[in-house]
Amino acid sequence: MKKFLSIILSLVMIFSLAACAQKPAAEEPQSEEPASEGTEPSDSGLFPAIAKEDIKVAVIHIGNPADGSGYTYAHDQGIVGMQEALGLDDSQIIRKNNVDDEDPTATETAILEAIEEGANIIFGTSWGYMDIMEALAEEYPEVIFSHGTGYKSNDTNFNNYFGRIYQARYLTGIAAGLKTESDLVGYVAAMGQQNSEVTGGIDAFAMGVYSVNPDAKVYVKVTNSWYSPEEETNAAKALLAEGCDVIAQHCDTPNPQLEAEKAGKWGIGYNSDMSKDAPKATITSAVWDWSAYYTTAVENVINGTWTNENYFGGMEEGLVGISPLNESVVAEGTADAIAEAEQSILDGSFNIFDGVIETNDGSTVGEEGKTLDDATITGGINWYFKTVEVK
Repeated sequence: MKKFLSIILSLVMIFSLAACAQKPAAEEPQSEEPASEGTEPSDSGLFPAIAKEDIKVAVIHIGNPADGSGYTYAHDQGIVGMQEALGLDDSQIIRKNNVDDEDPTATETAILEAIEEGANIIFGTSWGYMDIMEALAEEYPEVIFSHGTGYKSNDTNFNNYFGRIYQARYLTGIAAGLKTESDLVGYVAAMGQQNSEVTGGIDAFAMGVYSVNPDAKVYVKVTNSWYSPEEETNAAKALLAEGCDVIAQHCDTPNPQLEAEKAGKWGIGYNSDMSKDAPKATITSAVWDWSAYYTTAVENVINGTWTNENYFGGMEEGLVGISPLNESVVAEGTADAIAEAEQSILDGSFNIFDGVIETNDGSTVGEEGKTLDDATITGGINWYFKTVEVK
């Protein structure tokens, strides 16, 4: 009997040890599904990854990409570039066009429609969408809101993006300064002195003009609208009447370039290459390649690596630049002068807003041996360079 019990106990111990050997150790890491399957958030992201074939991307436009030039067209070309780079289907892109950024109801309606259609990330391309996007980001925490321009963001699902377009503005200023014969350069501006985005661009442009032509002045006409074809036309006409023979712009349509061409004068375009609109006038344009941001942002959403970090790219990242010089109208020596300035920007030896800068009211900003920081450039430039005059 004792021998029989001993055998039974031995068998129990053997089975127990075998069971223990088959059970995985508690501290052994469990395998995770790939991020592309969309089941687990990345260690570095705030949202779970989404399978590429499941993602939907929405963009809210102030104008219509079909216009074929200008602000909305440039943004939409960035969306197209992103779609091609990532291999997304047309059905995965949601566009809301002609959404007035001064109409909160229209803005909210467009964004809510995008959410209902399944958007995972929504790009709002105009300044006036900012407050509505901020509010809806709180209401829909599962959706990512990314606002172009502006300055607001939160710590979860709402960021902003823009770029160092002032770098390109400076280079186009060189082209304008070398071309003008009247030493009067016009600039159609969407907003007035308190808007740093517009004012900083004007200042950088004027500094570029000054670097090659210190006798030239920059006359500014403000439309007080981000998108107003009629006002942009009227502003350009007024500047031409003042004697300006080069018309630059921070506004959405190519209308200022068209007016310059009608008057037999020259122009500096913005957003997209406007030489196709006014081939006899446009010397070059300050341009955006928004795909540099959109591709990275959407790829991060797919991979589960998206964060709410704000984006501020420049020439180095390929986000901003200038269009090819129009050989039929460009002044001699422009290419060399721009190439030299561009290289100094890229190698970091020159940062546009360096040192002490004289303003048009006789005061100064900046410090010797220092450059203005990004926060100041994006939100604290409410002064004009010494050669600027608002008409």
